[in-house]
Amino acid sequence: MATLLHLDSSLFPQSSASRDVTATFRKEWEAQHPDGTVIYRDLAAEPLPHLELDGALAGFTAPDEHTPEQAAAFVLRDQLAAELEQADAILIGAPMYNFTIPSTLKAWLDQVIIRGRTSGEKPSAAGTPVVVVASRGGSYAPGTPRESFEFVQNYLEKVLNGMLGLEVDFIVPELTLARSNPATAHLVDLADASKAKAHEDAATKAKDLVSRLAA
Repeated sequence: MATLLHLDSSLFPQSSASRDVTATFRKEWEAQHPDGTVIYRDLAAEPLPHLELDGALAGFTAPDEHTPEQAAAFVLRDQLAAELEQADAILIGAPMYNFTIPSTLKAWLDQVIIRGRTSGEKPSAAGTPVVVVASRGGSYAPGTPRESFEFVQNYLEKVLNGMLGLEVDFIVPELTLARSNPATAHLVDLADASKAKAHEDAATKAKDLVSRLAA
């Protein structure tokens, strides 16, 4: 039975574009794979602590050499790494805040990236597929005026693939603020089309992953 690791990081529990799309993915995943397991973390509702000195040092120190403080701090890092390693697929909601990812998602990354285990020459979760829902209020696509301000996909591709060795795929609902911003009212049709495509992609990717893991 396959295991899905699902992370949401949007601050908004009701009006979040990224949460809506991850919910579509998860609903389809569970419909296709009712006997599977889902590990869920709402990083906004229950934020993880930032990585501090003892936890960081513990990642570079042999377990039998940990101080009591390092051992206590490493419990969480070990748990998060185990969840990552247990997952057959990963789903991440990553809305753009101030051109980059939410700090709560960055805290998860800092905790879960452990040199010599989840990162390094042989990352322990290498090859695991991850679908990232990278929603944003405007458009930062290639050729747009704000293309150079895009630090969500660029960053997550480097860290998820380059450090953790994961197989990264993005779903990008854009222009999510078109209906609430009078200055972008003329983009509502494009926003609606982007939203519809994101939900369609989420359902399709969930089905494809279930089929792939069952093969």
